[in-house]
Amino acid sequence: MMEKVLDGDRRREEIIRILADSVSPVSGTELARRLQVSRQVIVQDVALLRAVNKNILSTNKGYLLFEPGRGAGECRKTVCVRHTTEQVLEEFYAIVDLGGKILDVVVEHELYGQIAVDLIIASRQDADEFYQKMQENRAKPLKELTEDVHYHTIIVKDKAAMERIEKALEKKGFLMEG
Repeated sequence: MMEKVLDGDRRREEIIRILADSVSPVSGTELARRLQVSRQVIVQDVALLRAVNKNILSTNKGYLLFEPGRGAGECRKTVCVRHTTEQVLEEFYAIVDLGGKILDVVVEHELYGQIAVDLIIASRQDADEFYQKMQENRAKPLKELTEDVHYHTIIVKDKAAMERIEKALEKKGFLMEG
């Protein structure tokens, strides 16, 4: 626990340090507790950090610092997919079971343009938690705005793993030409 309340610049530096040291997302509530400020102050600090190009992802589990150079040799690709809402878990499993990490979901809306949301789904447990939250909240996934067409940025260890994921998605009939 912090001994004294930090000024804004030091607090934002501490947010970056906490996120950099964490392997899993850190909730806004946890950051607020550790830094002895309100959750709203954390939300504002994260917005300011993002404005100066800090790669802070906002997931349903909390904040995560994304460092592109962290996984040297990784392969990153955006794929275009289409499936029903009932097939969301099937899609996620097809990706994570073959070593993929789903960073986001993106749709191209005719009125609003590109809408992107960070997901950070790296395991079946992450997928299950996302799907359960969607069910509990009766929330509709973004893909429903675009007749089920959406994009995911996927990271895997190498190009061969990406090819296996694309083949699995194609075999299920999910993969589209982007």
